[in-house]
Amino acid sequence: MADQASIPQLGPLGIWSFLLDVQPMARAGQVAAELDDLGFGALWVPEAVAREPFANAALLLGATARMTVATGVASLHARTAMTMNAGWRTLSEAFPARFLLGVGVSHQPVVDGAHQGRYGTKPYSMMVDYLDTMDASEFWGAPASVAPQRMLAALGPRMLRLAAERGVGAHTYFVPVEHTAVAREVLGDDALLAPAQTVVFETDPTAARQVARQFMKRFLTLPNYTNNLRRLGWGDDDLGGGGSDRLVDALVAWGSLDRIAARVQEHLDAGADHVCVQVRTRDLQYLPMAEWRELASVIPSLRTRSGIAQYTS
Repeated sequence: MADQASIPQLGPLGIWSFLLDVQPMARAGQVAAELDDLGFGALWVPEAVAREPFANAALLLGATARMTVATGVASLHARTAMTMNAGWRTLSEAFPARFLLGVGVSHQPVVDGAHQGRYGTKPYSMMVDYLDTMDASEFWGAPASVAPQRMLAALGPRMLRLAAERGVGAHTYFVPVEHTAVAREVLGDDALLAPAQTVVFETDPTAARQVARQFMKRFLTLPNYTNNLRRLGWGDDDLGGGGSDRLVDALVAWGSLDRIAARVQEHLDAGADHVCVQVRTRDLQYLPMAEWRELASVIPSLRTRSGIAQYTS
């Protein structure tokens, strides 16, 4: 189980983005260095159909000086447990206390399709077995000077409890603030909780919700996410038709910087240690430098719980 001494120091605010993946790597490194200078505590990189996350993380860590680079998340179906363990320990040794491995079971359509694997009916048991194999794997490389840190992608209570027992905590995605409160209760006080929050810098409700629904469309087809929302009380009327306005507004913060910052603070007040913000716009190739710079301005005003995960530049 994680304790406060082992929790990575991510600070209150990070950036979750696939947009650096579509930039040339040299440009991605420059942007990451600016995000580091702006005071963001972590840069979260996904694994899907773009860059391989361990190679990507290594290059981004090499381009930055302080911030953590975290996988949000590396799929256990994409590599063996031994390979996952080796990549984790390699980066943890090369960049002490700056790489955070997020591991997840992914989603059945991705696993059965892109990974040509078999998702199965027991993702929880699969995760337990995978972690057991990771922890039993031989690794003859140079050891890290600081203990490697691992967290799990988790939504339901069983996986959340496992995240606290077998890592430093949980990374949650496509969740409203109400889930953050539930997750904190399940995790206990000592585990790291890092929800992702999608935001749209648009004050017109119709335009903002249009961008939000573009983002939400795929995720509302994935049972892991819809089942989680159903556990929270959201029903067919909310989940159908691209999402009700109420659900859109709960999952995607839109409007002015103050309104977006208020949503981040709601997650922190509900028990998050760190919120990783994903900026979405109409143009999926647009690099939101202006929006990221605006977000950086609110970091000093964000209040974290009990002094955990404070960021020092």
